[in-house]
Amino acid sequence: MKKWFVKNKKFDYGRMSEKFNISPLICKLLVNRSITEERLISSFIDSNLDHLHDPKKMKDVVKAASILKSKIETHKRIRIIGDYDVDGVISTYILFMALSKCGADVDYDIPDRIKDGYGINRSIIERSKSEGIDTIITCDNGISAIEPIQYAKDLGLTVIVTDHHDIPFIEDEESKRTFISSCADAIINPKQEECDYEFKSLCGAGVAFKLIQVLYEKMKIPMEESFRLIEFVAIATVCDVVDLIDENRIFVKQGLEAIKTTNNLGLMALMKESGIESKSISVYHLGFIIGPCINASGRLDNAKKGLRLLIAEDREEVDSLAKELYELNQDRKDMTIKGVEKAIEIIEGTDIKNHKVFVIYMPEVHESLAGIIAGRIKEQYHVPTIVLTKSEEGVKGSGRSIDCYNMFEELLKCKDLLRKFGGHPMAAGLSLDEDQVENLREKLNQVTDLTEEDLIPTINLDMGLEIDRIDYELIEDIERLSPFGKGNNKPLFGDKNIRVIKGHILGQNRNVLKLKLLSKQGKYMDGIYFGDIKAFEELITTRFGSDELERLYQGSNTNIVIDIAFYPTINTYMERSNIQLTIEDFR
Repeated sequence: MKKWFVKNKKFDYGRMSEKFNISPLICKLLVNRSITEERLISSFIDSNLDHLHDPKKMKDVVKAASILKSKIETHKRIRIIGDYDVDGVISTYILFMALSKCGADVDYDIPDRIKDGYGINRSIIERSKSEGIDTIITCDNGISAIEPIQYAKDLGLTVIVTDHHDIPFIEDEESKRTFISSCADAIINPKQEECDYEFKSLCGAGVAFKLIQVLYEKMKIPMEESFRLIEFVAIATVCDVVDLIDENRIFVKQGLEAIKTTNNLGLMALMKESGIESKSISVYHLGFIIGPCINASGRLDNAKKGLRLLIAEDREEVDSLAKELYELNQDRKDMTIKGVEKAIEIIEGTDIKNHKVFVIYMPEVHESLAGIIAGRIKEQYHVPTIVLTKSEEGVKGSGRSIDCYNMFEELLKCKDLLRKFGGHPMAAGLSLDEDQVENLREKLNQVTDLTEEDLIPTINLDMGLEIDRIDYELIEDIERLSPFGKGNNKPLFGDKNIRVIKGHILGQNRNVLKLKLLSKQGKYMDGIYFGDIKAFEELITTRFGSDELERLYQGSNTNIVIDIAFYPTINTYMERSNIQLTIEDFR
């Protein structure tokens, strides 16, 4: 059973409602998401491009734009070094298209996930130098590449870093941290201590976009031209799972509008291949369809295919690439399912199931899938999970965490067992020798202060809301807060003592439960549940008896009464609309 909590933050909701002309309900939801500054409230309610921050406030962005302008005017060769995930591919695309528009002699390179690993390295630098490159610009990587960038400078290259990852540090014996930086000619990252930029949570593509805004100004290109790139920034922002507040919210909201009328052949071909070309594109489509297809090339093949799809202007080529990426993603899905099944088998068949931190070693799993599998296991068991696999050089892996477990800090306690590691509280990557796997598992579980209570999943309700109050107007009011995602989750409400009149199981895999609900005031409403149907049936059988469960599926009048945690939606089918509650949990 999950723990239910109702958020109850104190605030002057009346004043807020009057000042911004929004309902008390919307005020409550904004405060629950810590949106309380007037500037943030204003940009949240009216998410237009006027609310974007001045890019010139970002440290080194003006300096970098000046360097690039000089290199363009003197016809120096520029190479973009990206990353193999969606954010890295999109960042590379944004820089490549914008620099090309400025007349730059520019190309790109993206490391191979298996052969090169993450980020810029000596091999890439040597190749760049031998091919006559003058300037390297990184995107979505480079902030931690202290030694490679020193090597590049020693070879006489100009280096500009654009990144959004945490700043590297060294730690002394007293655990005091000193942040360090490379000798790059310009370093653009809003997370630098000396950077005064207001918003620190941009993805890599967001940082690259800020540089392009300043470069366009220097090159006398209208600012509106930079806005043509926002649809791509939106894809990267959603797929990199950064908080959808402040500028990120503006990027995604405006980007979704732009995608409706996109003229990018690759994007159109990918939407057609995925069967979503006629749909109203949402955050879901970016995060679970378009993004994973672009990502699949970097996981199972080479990320440059995803980039070529976006750059290509030949319809035959984009159709071929879109089909290839879609099929790669289908392969990735199948491999992931098998990997998750194997991980569960290992957990349930060993003592790992009793651990507070799961460390699962699966040598045969493709290393690009470790993070996805770790995320699925973390969701199923609500336990911090690290999945390790055999690589060309020892063991590599990825971890995904829960809210009360800072994975980066916990790995820091085990740094003597690791070759390399990096990340943040909710996710990390690491490498180690194979003979240290068991030692890592033991130490992580020894040093953790997680309690059994911490491992019980929680449901955080925004507020109690009787389903009798729900109407189309209320749902439309809530939709003003969309798009939803990290940092702006879909609002979750709760109501008690709801009668369940009947139910049936739907879906090809019989994994959807549809219920007919009856409110306390006699109002009928549909509910849809995508969770663990077996657990639902066990709860009903335990509390009300197997006869009542049978009556439920027969459509007979039942005595079943439950509490529900839900999100209200409008369901449209065959041009008919009705209110439907998406049920997150029940008790």
